[in-house]
Amino acid sequence: MARSFACWLGGCLLASALGTVPPPENVRMNSVNFKNILQWDSPAFPKGNLTFTAQYHSYKKFQEVCKSIASTECDFSSLSKYGDHTLRVRAEFADEHSDWVNITFYPLDDTVIGPPLVYIEALADSLQMRFLAPQIENEPYTWTMRKIYDSWAYHVQYWKNGTDKKFEITVQYDFEIIKNLEPWTTYCIRVRGFLPDRNKTGKWSEPACEQTAEDETTPSWLVACILIASVFVVFLVLLGCFVLLWYVYKKTKYIFSPRNSLPQHLKEFLGHPHNTLLFFSSPLSYETEVFDKLSVITENAEYSKQDPGDNCSLEAPTGPGPPELLSKEKTNLVEYSNSILPTSDSECGQHDHLNNHQIYNSQTVDLSRQLKT
Repeated sequence: MARSFACWLGGCLLASALGTVPPPENVRMNSVNFKNILQWDSPAFPKGNLTFTAQYHSYKKFQEVCKSIASTECDFSSLSKYGDHTLRVRAEFADEHSDWVNITFYPLDDTVIGPPLVYIEALADSLQMRFLAPQIENEPYTWTMRKIYDSWAYHVQYWKNGTDKKFEITVQYDFEIIKNLEPWTTYCIRVRGFLPDRNKTGKWSEPACEQTAEDETTPSWLVACILIASVFVVFLVLLGCFVLLWYVYKKTKYIFSPRNSLPQHLKEFLGHPHNTLLFFSSPLSYETEVFDKLSVITENAEYSKQDPGDNCSLEAPTGPGPPELLSKEKTNLVEYSNSILPTSDSECGQHDHLNNHQIYNSQTVDLSRQLKT
């Protein structure tokens, strides 16, 4: 202490003797997130208060940033983030000034990465974390340090509150979840930026603590039951919709296209029990039809005695002839009988016509009986 005081006193005496201004001391650059502040210490000068001027080299000449200021720092945040820069500062008193003190500054390498912002949300047995890289000074809010460097990662440390054992992980993204933690336990977390390609680390953030909650994991059997119930409910809903649509379809079809009703006489016919059985009974087998020979015999002699001039007679073949098959209805029988009956004309008498008609009727009745048998 006495030696430094002696040196300071000697410098003051020498500066007084020579009449020169001493230069600034301990010139340095304090840069955090590209907020570049050039700082120095004021030298001892017995004649009065000193002022300072700071410059940086640009395009083969120096540009003044701070001129004749009483402060011992100057803001160089406007410098480009890329390349290297030469800065200098000197002390001044009245018309006198000291020599320049130069330093070289590399923003990408020399700036310090500040602590990121950390947001924590406690889940059942885990902590959900979201990070935000430090914001660059004099830039928009979305322009962060992560956009400047090609490689960027986070070092995350977490530990139980009240213990010294820390766990550290490296995260590549701005979002991370720490799982398998103890429920109802307070954990503390701190984060810092890390540049793998430059092997450069930033400042740690302030510890943030959060308590985990109870484990609310849903059992697998409950999930299966809920899934089965959901499928069953969906099936019932679809079935109900199908039935409803079918009912609407039938109603609409009945309204716009009603069915044709049966006539009244057909309803009565189907309603009779004997007629209804006709639709369900098996076809009747054909019965064997028996046919006999039919012969027509007339008494020509008797009719000739009564009326000798009568030549009308009803004759039938005397010899046996082939039987005629009668397979049609009674109408066909009538037609067959009409073909046998001779027609009356003017030469035949009314009495003979009546007798022949009686014979025809008797023959018709005999044929009808044969058909029924």
